[in-house]
Amino acid sequence: MPDAPHPLPQHAPMTQFAVSHGELMPGGERLTTLAARVGQTPFYAYGRSQLRQRITELRQTLPPKIRLHYAMKANPMPALVGFMAGLVDGLDVASAGELKVALDTGMSPKQISFAGPGKRDAELRQAVAAGVLVNIESFREVDVLAQASQTLGLPARAAVRINPDFELKSSGMKMGGGPKPFGVDVEQVPTLLANMGRAGLSFEGFHLYPGSQSLQAEAICEALQQSFDLAVRLSQHAPDKVRVLNLGGGLGVPYFPGDKPLDLKPIAEQLERLLQLGQAQLPQATLALELGRYLVAEAGIYVTRVVDRKRSRDQVYLVADGGLHHHLAATGNFGQVLRKNYPVAIGNKMDAPASQVTTVVGPSCTPLDVLAERLLLPEAQVGDLVVVFQSGAYGASASPHQFLAHPPCVEVLV
Repeated sequence: MPDAPHPLPQHAPMTQFAVSHGELMPGGERLTTLAARVGQTPFYAYGRSQLRQRITELRQTLPPKIRLHYAMKANPMPALVGFMAGLVDGLDVASAGELKVALDTGMSPKQISFAGPGKRDAELRQAVAAGVLVNIESFREVDVLAQASQTLGLPARAAVRINPDFELKSSGMKMGGGPKPFGVDVEQVPTLLANMGRAGLSFEGFHLYPGSQSLQAEAICEALQQSFDLAVRLSQHAPDKVRVLNLGGGLGVPYFPGDKPLDLKPIAEQLERLLQLGQAQLPQATLALELGRYLVAEAGIYVTRVVDRKRSRDQVYLVADGGLHHHLAATGNFGQVLRKNYPVAIGNKMDAPASQVTTVVGPSCTPLDVLAERLLLPEAQVGDLVVVFQSGAYGASASPHQFLAHPPCVEVLV
């Protein structure tokens, strides 16, 4: 029986990687050759040129005075972080493990910040010893930092992460407004600032992150304005001048059918307005954007090999050696309410016609292990390479590698 008409909309073409003679060319290398060099599938590959291009685009579009920070939680692979450290103005970490990776890059501790709602006492002491900026998220952290500073005889650099009374509208993940585990509620910040002053912490500024993964420039501009206004208002209670204002990020990337790339121009114009306002209202402050997913997502691919092909009641299934244990997000199990397909291709048949409605599944014995559901793809066979695009962020490090004890994946920078 012929395949049924394709029931789902297709993605826009993924053009960030070149194609030659029908093969994807990550890092200028044939995908089949890269797979042989890596020595196994599955693997992740992250493109240096794509990472550099994204930073260049931001530098050319945003005001020069805006500092760009890389939020390592998006992808903490040491080689990638080391590469990014040479392109950005700062690194933002969320654990002592990430702090070690950041320090190993040679990035100055003055340009590293540490955020997260569950910092252990030992991690806070490590941060003081390293000389990095701690984004305080609770009253307890004030006391622990003060004790660490006294014990070590070193200043404790601190900013306050604010849980604002607004959120980033149209964001994929809301991290501000209402009850949140992140930051200090805005109405409690004046008291916290007073405690910081009494504790002798070295106050440097504020950090806000009201949401992430927004493709609406208007919503991002509104959140930037609200964040700036809030920082100005709270600066009146601060024990010292605001020298750093981290406005967060929230810039999204297109994953699913119908998604449109974010328009940076309105955001650049809004940031220019805020810089002008800052000259009068926060004259000593540098403004920073903390970007993770936006910097790395489109630079990465996940590559897995077809190990079996089968039909079940007229539906074609490709069974691959990779799946949710390496790429939880692509299977829809990392925050999606309704599962949607990431962009997927047969990487060694890029010029073949998309002629067959296909479902790509992983090797795990659960119906949740689906990389592509009823997607129109070229006809693929055992041995072909399935590529999942937009895989540079929240991939390997955000997935349950130990699930069912399948072999681990490899990550390479190309």
